[in-house]
Amino acid sequence: MRKYLSTILAAGVLLLGGATMFFYSQYQKSQSSNATLETASRNTQDQYAQTINAIAEIQDSLNAIALGDKNMPLESTNLHEERNMGAPSGQEALERIGLLRASIQRSKERIGRLEHDLKHSGLRVAGLNKMVAGLREATAEKERQIAELVAQVDTLHVQVGSLTTQVAQVQDTVRMRDETLVQRQRELATVYYVADSKRALQRSGVIEARGGVLGLGKTLKPSGRSADYAFTPLNTDEQTVLQLPTAKAQVISQQPLSSYELRLVNGRMELHILSPQEFRKIRQLVIVTA
Repeated sequence: MRKYLSTILAAGVLLLGGATMFFYSQYQKSQSSNATLETASRNTQDQYAQTINAIAEIQDSLNAIALGDKNMPLESTNLHEERNMGAPSGQEALERIGLLRASIQRSKERIGRLEHDLKHSGLRVAGLNKMVAGLREATAEKERQIAELVAQVDTLHVQVGSLTTQVAQVQDTVRMRDETLVQRQRELATVYYVADSKRALQRSGVIEARGGVLGLGKTLKPSGRSADYAFTPLNTDEQTVLQLPTAKAQVISQQPLSSYELRLVNGRMELHILSPQEFRKIRQLVIVTA
């Protein structure tokens, strides 16, 4: 009987030991599984936080792409500004559009990488996918706005080109008109003179003797038949003093006497025009020198 009890007791101890080992093994496995779950949970939380941060950064980048602000010359308010679209400010607008396009392209690339990371990370959160879809929509809207901006700049360049052509035409017209007016004024202010000896002037047909009796008392007068090459132009708006090479001189053309004066200066005669408007009413000036 004692031997039988010893056998039962031994068997009980063995069973108890086996059960203890089994439960201990299960406990170890449970601890390891819990550690794995905690690690996975932390990794998932980290991935989620990183994804949220990436979405926020991309959204901030898109928000920083400001279109149509007051510094961008989308609409010119006057001709001067429109003409400047072809100059430095126009170039700055094109450069800024290039920067905006580059920024949007970088955002698109970051969104692509974010979608790739989400796909391979195992995260299946509907909210994240919705936010990423929203980023793509915002990016597409920015691209549409930039396309409109480019179209506006192109339109302004065409308008500026047309205005530049019109301004150039107007300037040419004004310049031609001014040149015509200057030429006309020069013509109105110019008289043509000849100054030479009596013999030389008669020989060239510039003057002739008229009147008198039996060859006596004749008066020298311009013939009116002289060749144009014998006369020199004198612009009375620019020059009112004509220096003559001799000490004696006589004006025989019909300029009003009050419009000029002959003066002897340092042994030489000078003709001073006192009233250019009156003086040039007679277009030819004939002076006999001695």
